[in-house]
Amino acid sequence: MIALNQKLQITFPNSISVTIKREDLIHPVVSGNKFRKLKYNLLQAKTENKKTLLTFGGAFSNHIAAVAFAARENGFQSIGIIRGDELRDKIAQNATLQFAQECGMQFEFVSREAYRLKNESSFLEELKLKFGDFYLIPEGGTNELAVKGCQEILTDEDREFDYICCAAGTGGTISGIINSALPHQKVLGFPALKGDFLQDEICIFVQNKNWKLINDYHFGGYGKVNEELIAFINDFYDTNQIPLDPVYTGKMVFGVIDMIQKNYFPAQSNILLIHTGGLQGIQGMNAKLKKKQLPTIAINV
Repeated sequence: MIALNQKLQITFPNSISVTIKREDLIHPVVSGNKFRKLKYNLLQAKTENKKTLLTFGGAFSNHIAAVAFAARENGFQSIGIIRGDELRDKIAQNATLQFAQECGMQFEFVSREAYRLKNESSFLEELKLKFGDFYLIPEGGTNELAVKGCQEILTDEDREFDYICCAAGTGGTISGIINSALPHQKVLGFPALKGDFLQDEICIFVQNKNWKLINDYHFGGYGKVNEELIAFINDFYDTNQIPLDPVYTGKMVFGVIDMIQKNYFPAQSNILLIHTGGLQGIQGMNAKLKKKQLPTIAINV
């Protein structure tokens, strides 16, 4: 599966060229990095004769939606451990959870305190007692098989790029890109979450040193946005006809363009942006913005 490389219709200073890899188009539902992360995990689950996939996520999780759909399409049952027990009675008000439920996903809503135990063996044993045997996919989908899938994002036609930029959540996508990047290429990751934990997580999966995290464009943390970011996403769509999600890729693209304007990149740099999908979250984000009487993302997906 090869994604289309699309050059941006923007003139940048210093003869800098920017192209975006449309990973959001590789599958109509399981788009971008979620497709890559699930590819080898689904094969492994079948190899182990597992009947059920179990994973973790929040209210508007792209990962939850992707696992629910992929499970149904590949003959698995699915269970989603959802952060926030207050969501139990609000499924109908949440487009992501409603979609996952329509795909057959069974939910287990847990408190935020309990959710923090998701990697503890005792917590996982409790889940096995309750739900029986399952194939575990971590929150965000990141494990060695996910990184293997993400190593396939870059292709031979991408060797011309000097910089490769992508958003980062749990670190699996950027780890795969780092592993497959060529020695002359620098990989820049734009974390969607506050904090310094991601550096150590990435180091678990990579050996190469040609990468760096840019921590200046999370807009306050995971799922946080402001009017400036929303206006940027809308303007970017008007100019390029490329939709961006507000949690991951939108922030990364905002950051790269801001860095270009601040002369971070050398003249004549050839930059590749990785669009990791996540567009299903726009509907939920717009619902939150409307409640706060803020401008919304003017993109229909």
